Amino acid sequence: MVMQYILLVAGIISLVIALLLVLRPRWVAAVPAFLGLVLMHYSYYIAVKPMTFAFWGIATLITVGLFYLSPKGEPDGHSSSNLYVGFTAMAGGMLGILLAPRVMVLGVILGAAMGQLAYSRTPDGKWMLSPSSQFWRYFLAKCLPAIVAVSIVCIAVMGIVID
Repeated sequence: MVMQYILLVAGIISLVIALLLVLRPRWVAAVPAFLGLVLMHYSYYIAVKPMTFAFWGIATLITVGLFYLSPKGEPDGHSSSNLYVGFTAMAGGMLGILLAPRVMVLGVILGAAMGQLAYSRTPDGKWMLSPSSQFWRYFLAKCLPAIVAVSIVCIAVMGIVID
């Protein structure tokens, strides 16, 4: 019984760290998010299907690869786009959970895309034109890791709230 609580608390701490890493990336946020999902599953407070673990585990490995292959930072040295993408992805995920849990990932994707689009309209982000190839490369390099991390956190939240 005590071990279940320890795993639950460690899982929640890992999920919070993942959300903080989405906003201020120092490392891949999907890794602590996936670790938090695993810890919460083994605490028996949420039940995660093996296919879900396999899918999000592969997605986490892809984001780790993207992290090491992508250039660090933005061309002008700002990092404010992480706040735009992170907060809107979280808002999209929570809205997706409220509307229908099956569309939660779509909410996260649309939220991250809207955050990047909003950032491209600011003076710091005008180097990134919205219909250009720079926009899509930036989306894959910066938004995809945020989408994976926030989606994993939302799956854990759904497991707690819905079950």
